[in-house]
Amino acid sequence: MTGKFYSHGKLLITGEYVVLDGAMALAIPSRFGQSLEIEANHDNKIHWTALDHKGNEWFKTSLILKGGELIFAEGNTHPTEPESRLLQVLTEALKLNSEVLNSQSGLNVTTKLEFPQNWGLGSSSTFINNVAQWFRIDPYELLKNTFGGSGYDIAAAQNEEPITFQLTKEKQSVLISNFDPSFKDQLFFVHLNRKQNSRASIAHYKAQSTARVNDTVARISALTDSFISCNNIEEFALLIEIHETLISKLINTPKVKSTQFPDFPGAIKSLGGWGGDFILATGGQDEMDYFREKGYTTIVSYEEMVKNKTPQV
Repeated sequence: MTGKFYSHGKLLITGEYVVLDGAMALAIPSRFGQSLEIEANHDNKIHWTALDHKGNEWFKTSLILKGGELIFAEGNTHPTEPESRLLQVLTEALKLNSEVLNSQSGLNVTTKLEFPQNWGLGSSSTFINNVAQWFRIDPYELLKNTFGGSGYDIAAAQNEEPITFQLTKEKQSVLISNFDPSFKDQLFFVHLNRKQNSRASIAHYKAQSTARVNDTVARISALTDSFISCNNIEEFALLIEIHETLISKLINTPKVKSTQFPDFPGAIKSLGGWGGDFILATGGQDEMDYFREKGYTTIVSYEEMVKNKTPQV
């Protein structure tokens, strides 16, 4: 067995949190993704090697298929967290399609990230989607049985263009969006270079009444349409402010602009879970310099982040 699979990273532009309750969200595949390559070997083991964006090995392990079950090779009784996650995902994939692997076939599997792991672009979702392609199974089912989540990141992994994503009766509605802002040269992403525990925000969100959540879901869905149809940066900045205010109230968490960048002249939007990874900001070089002066070194233009790229497979 040989093969190579590829999945795009993701950026959730609208709908964070409420996408889980049916809000229509706007998601963009990033030009940075992850590949998974399979080659046959002759020792009846699955040798797994994970490479980071610089080509350095960050994780390596070996497994064997015994009695239809995957186990670690060479008596690994204290697996690391990455090893445990790998075994969990492959075990679930095997349950969904047991014909892909057999005990007489050895494999060398290599994954390669195109972005730093701390960027939050979807090292897990690209991995899930690649494994699902390999096993020829439903990636949403594999996600549900392992990491969980709405699945918007799986949809982004599979597409080359911006999409709208919506959960309807446990299904996924994924549509290609014509989101291609004429003012994209005035949009950029800043990595905050920190992780924040969002459990308190999620707990507060889950404590909200159904009526309030449903009201916010409807408002965010309407805002998503407005984001897509927006044709000037001033309106886009206003939409960002409205979206940030709605989510801030729902999860009882202050807006990142209020707490960290109150004097920033443009608009700032949190992406995904609030408090870490990338933010979306409006402006040009002067606004980028604002963040550089505050010590933020990872600043990526919209074009650089989301420009479509056909993977070599």
